Amino acid sequence: MSAKRGEAVPSKDYAKQYRALLPELRRELERVLLEEEPILGASVERFEQEFARHAGVRHAIGVNTGTDALWLSLRALDVGAGDEVVTPANGFVAAATAIRLCGARPVLVDPARDTLLMDAVGAARAITPRTKALLPVHLYGRLCDMEPLRELARARGLRIVEDAAQAHGARTETAAAGAFGDLGAFSFHPSKNLGAFGDGGLVTTGNDELAQRVRELRHLGKRDDHVALHVATNTKLDTLQAALLRIKLPRLDAWNERRRALAAIYFSELADLADLSGIEGLELPAAPAGKAHVFHLFVVRSPRRDELRAFLAARSIRASIHYPVPVHRMPAFADLGHGEGAFPVAEEAARTVLSLPIAPELEEAQIRAVCAAVRAFHGR
Repeated sequence: MSAKRGEAVPSKDYAKQYRALLPELRRELERVLLEEEPILGASVERFEQEFARHAGVRHAIGVNTGTDALWLSLRALDVGAGDEVVTPANGFVAAATAIRLCGARPVLVDPARDTLLMDAVGAARAITPRTKALLPVHLYGRLCDMEPLRELARARGLRIVEDAAQAHGARTETAAAGAFGDLGAFSFHPSKNLGAFGDGGLVTTGNDELAQRVRELRHLGKRDDHVALHVATNTKLDTLQAALLRIKLPRLDAWNERRRALAAIYFSELADLADLSGIEGLELPAAPAGKAHVFHLFVVRSPRRDELRAFLAARSIRASIHYPVPVHRMPAFADLGHGEGAFPVAEEAARTVLSLPIAPELEEAQIRAVCAAVRAFHGR
């Protein structure tokens, strides 16, 4: 969100980002309004092509939201009633929701303790004869370890849909987020590393047939203007949002580098707090080398999370919780039958995670102010 009056360190500052882009945005939005079609205008196809090149995939298909991107990806794989999809118990609810919207059952797994990501060991234990797909989530901007998951999927005859909503531009030496699975799902919610001014989403794939299926499913199941091949909804990326995203996309890699630089300050200034024992300890996020983490969020863990958050708020520092309730403890998924204690790592994370401010628009001095406040809380 944008900075509020009296808020020394906001979690994000949308207004500052848009002030820097405003001259270019004004010119482009005026051109789009006067020259392009409101629905599936030329900017949509151009953005899809540019995003596909950036992600290293053959196809990118713009849709209305990140949740729709997940749902359409599963629909394109014919996931439906009687099927199961393996996904983590922690994180945002959209993955489990998309599975349910297809009529399938989300099979939840506890994430790895060090990364809070689904790994191949946990996924393998959850596979049953009804499992049709794996849905790993690149949570907080860090890529899952995808090669073991791909090997597992090949061995068991399963498909993979990546939830890459928080990982725009994250990459290894071999591939980027959205290019490891059969399909990848992205969100352009304003808070994301690449954000629209409102909702937006996109599906990536290297498969021509799947790409065509997603294009049909986003357009009321139609291949042309008159004949529906599938029963589907209407979920297309808006032309105006695509035009805005085209302006932002060339800046994404630099913005991600800025996030890594700010994260490095946190690691440097808070490292000794990780050595504190028991209730005083602060656990820093595990960070792989290179560009496999784009720090959509900088998430620490503390047994005194709520006290620490209140301490920061009293000093006009906005820290957030992503996420305070694991999926299996939400009423919408009570019928899965998982009681308290079913997924201990996810439940511990829900009690202890805290997102410290990080965004390309923030100044190094603001990050150091956060560090100073965190250290003060711990008596350092």
